[in-house]
Amino acid sequence: MPTAAEPTPDGLLVVDKPGGWTSHDVVARARRLCATRKVGHAGTLDPMATGVLVLGVGRATRLLTFLVGADKDYTATVRLGQGTLTDDAEGEVTSAPGAVGLERAAVEAAVAGLTGDLEQVPSAVSAIKVKGERAYHRVRAGEDVQLPARPVTVSRFVIGALRPVEVDGTPVLDVDVEVTVSSGTYVRALARDLGTALVSAGHLTALRRTRVGGFGLDVAHPLAELEARQGEPMPVVPLADAARAAFPARSLDVAEARSLGYGQRIASARPGRPGPVAAFAPDGTLVALLDEEQDTARSLVTFAPASS
Repeated sequence: MPTAAEPTPDGLLVVDKPGGWTSHDVVARARRLCATRKVGHAGTLDPMATGVLVLGVGRATRLLTFLVGADKDYTATVRLGQGTLTDDAEGEVTSAPGAVGLERAAVEAAVAGLTGDLEQVPSAVSAIKVKGERAYHRVRAGEDVQLPARPVTVSRFVIGALRPVEVDGTPVLDVDVEVTVSSGTYVRALARDLGTALVSAGHLTALRRTRVGGFGLDVAHPLAELEARQGEPMPVVPLADAARAAFPARSLDVAEARSLGYGQRIASARPGRPGPVAAFAPDGTLVALLDEEQDTARSLVTFAPASS
């Protein structure tokens, strides 16, 4: 398979991931399309899921650690009345109590209880490590895996259409939802917990990620489109533009930019400002990501000039 004549410049490549692909599959394909091994992603999507997958190319891989923590938007369909091993449609059905007579008011009341700051038990079939091994390996080997709850935030949980259907003789209720969640939130665990709150069961039948931080579907490229452009420049968001879209920005003077380049600290522009701050030289070049929690700014990562 031919590759691009020149490696893709540093930046973010935002992909609209197709269903059936793992995030690792997409990264492997992007490495060929971008003619570089230096490609990573800012948070996985399950194979069943589609939507925004943010890839870092070249020096932009150094942004990914900080993008992983961004909040995310999803659209999804929850099937109430059936539970599965994986809390989504890829797992075998483990319970089918049905969902007869559920009204919108009851579903909305249950959703309200799953909105805000929560202690969420992740799905057992997940990539979380238990004693050095992925939880999903242990579950599929027959172990009963019990993961501890972790704090998450569901800042938006909106109910759309409700569709009563029958599946294998069981009456179920398909519910379209939109959610905005913090990093680390399992949307399929929300589906499971919604079913439990309604004294039934639940799992996801569809999941689409529509935003990661400052990057939405409007800047995402379907994988088929990227493959059709093979051998041509990839549509990456340049490194400086990517940092401006993802983080608060700070303009440096020449002396400050030079000091950071030498590994020295500078005064914080706004002490107490949470999260990474993207610091730019007077010419617009990204110099560093800073931590400005204290009076003196600490460089989280410094970007040396690209090698020629």
